[in-house]
Amino acid sequence: MKVSIIGGGNMGGAIARGLAASGFPPADIAVSSPRRSTLDAIAKSCPGITVSTDNRAVIKGTDYIVLAVKPWVLPSVLDEIAPAIAFRDQTLVSLAAGISLEDIGKMLHRYSSDRSVFRAIPNTAMSVGASMTFVCHDNAGEQQINDIVSLFDRLGQTAVIEERLIGAATALCSCGIAYVMRYIRAATEGAVELGLYPDKAKEYMLATMKGAVALLEATGNNPESEIDKVTTPGGITIKGLNAMERAGFTAAVIEGLKASAK
Repeated sequence: MKVSIIGGGNMGGAIARGLAASGFPPADIAVSSPRRSTLDAIAKSCPGITVSTDNRAVIKGTDYIVLAVKPWVLPSVLDEIAPAIAFRDQTLVSLAAGISLEDIGKMLHRYSSDRSVFRAIPNTAMSVGASMTFVCHDNAGEQQINDIVSLFDRLGQTAVIEERLIGAATALCSCGIAYVMRYIRAATEGAVELGLYPDKAKEYMLATMKGAVALLEATGNNPESEIDKVTTPGGITIKGLNAMERAGFTAAVIEGLKASAK
């Protein structure tokens, strides 16, 4: 399986580096970007990857074309590369947020009526092999679906979902990684106010989060049942939880997710 990545920026570069780090053959990865400096950085960190400023050149002979470009750039990129795509042999994978499969189909209707297209929503943790990626597709066969899942599984965990759920999944996990970071920052700031040093507060917080995740993965329990184990009548944990709720903690999280899913 050969993969070309149009757009070597944050997402495209992370995919290229993540695939190479996972053992995917660098010779089977090609990356394009209008910025030579971006390509030089990728080539230096991942020897063997083909890099080029020519979008058409990098898609030649590849099986999957990953469109790691901003939504407003996607139409012009598709107009540029569509005449060079062998639609029966090559599959498109769009990372452009908010651009539906139907939208992409309309952009390509002049070039082909028989094509396979995926949308993929990873998060930035793919650079360390820990992304939660969601994919949906239009007119893809079983082998193509398996290939795409296998590809993104190299960057973390992958789930195939209906396109109508992409907005919710994006809010929960793609945007959600920023929300987790914001919680860590807030907890660290609170710990500093209480007397801990910032670097130690972050270290302790990360260890605590790893423990919480490990507990839920090991037990399969609802988070509330684990909360119950550390909240005793009149205890300090329930006082802290209630103070957070009075400040709107749960409501703020829900409202943030709903805003991101629009």
